Amino acid sequence: MSATLKQGLTADTVRELSEARDEPEWLLERRLDALDALDDLELPDVIQTPGRRWTNLTDLQFDSLVDPLNQSDETERVTAEGVEVLDFETALAEHEELVREEFGSTLDPQSNYLTALSAALFTTGTLIYVPEGVDAEDVKIRTEMRSRSLFSHTLVVTEESASVTILEAIDDEGPTEDDEGRYFSNLVEISAGANSNVQFGSLQDLSEDAYCYTLKHGAAGDDATVDWIEGNFGTQITRSDVETELNGEGSESQIVGAFFGHEDQHFDINARVWHNAEHTTADLVTRGVLDDTARSVYEGVQDVGRDAWDTSSYQRENTLMLSDESEADASPKLIIKNHDTEASHSATVGQVDQQDLFYMTSRGIDGLQARNMLVEGFFVPVLEEIAVEEFRDDVQELVQERLN
Repeated sequence: MSATLKQGLTADTVRELSEARDEPEWLLERRLDALDALDDLELPDVIQTPGRRWTNLTDLQFDSLVDPLNQSDETERVTAEGVEVLDFETALAEHEELVREEFGSTLDPQSNYLTALSAALFTTGTLIYVPEGVDAEDVKIRTEMRSRSLFSHTLVVTEESASVTILEAIDDEGPTEDDEGRYFSNLVEISAGANSNVQFGSLQDLSEDAYCYTLKHGAAGDDATVDWIEGNFGTQITRSDVETELNGEGSESQIVGAFFGHEDQHFDINARVWHNAEHTTADLVTRGVLDDTARSVYEGVQDVGRDAWDTSSYQRENTLMLSDESEADASPKLIIKNHDTEASHSATVGQVDQQDLFYMTSRGIDGLQARNMLVEGFFVPVLEEIAVEEFRDDVQELVQERLN
């Protein structure tokens, strides 16, 4: 599969991308390193059982979808007082040393084939830099994809005792004319300084002929907090990885996920947290709904290191199926190397409770309306974890649109 793509992807292509953006030599070298690594890298790991691969990423037709030199987007960036929200070209001009130090410091661009591909080819990106002591809300990045393929990179750096709330949204112009689809890749890395607080919300609503791969990775310093909110509603196939390394004493992370699939959509959702220091806390919460022949795969991993004394780590995932043809698999995992740990995980897959449905219809509520009310109620535990009202409203609106 990788050889097929590399036939049309050369070092000259990467140089042309870099030169068009007037990038420094060190960034070009990093792009070329990522390109060279493609020959030896595999696609992201997927859950496999005997005779079955839960997600087949080779279904992504890279050779027809990836068009490196014709990437186009319309991105709106909204900043807040004291925060710098810059496109990558401006960031390199004004904060080159910061970008050079932090770019790829928390997220390994060569962790798999798709991350390396994105690191070699990204054309749109954002630096969000929050200086020491700044407390900011309402930072927004809204991107409309206007090409067959688009590779994006977001870098968030918060200094000591800073705080920021970021909302990211991605959509497109609609299905492609030839129905061959689109491919969107989004890498996000967060470097959270001591006692800082980052909440990063991402909402994906691409056309249902699109394919999406996203890896979001955060590293939290002493007493820092990195919270993620991940909403997935669009695409034909989505692979979403959201991860946090709790490297500092007293650091915390929450990963909240919501998805709603219908027709033949496929969501592969992964949440991971590494407890690497003492007194760390993590909470992983995911809820999804499937209708028609939609399919979901969920893997959650809580990894508690040997030196992570006094750890608290919790995980719960619930999937609600609205049809007999939909499918859901879940694989929550605990990896504990320290006995001073409080941890638990749970995962459930089921259909709408028939007793609840009967009770509501017996009280005069239409059957479809009753089902929709139960689905909306199913998402409430996730919505309650979303502190940002605008993001919560967007998720509720997309759920209601899907139900209607």
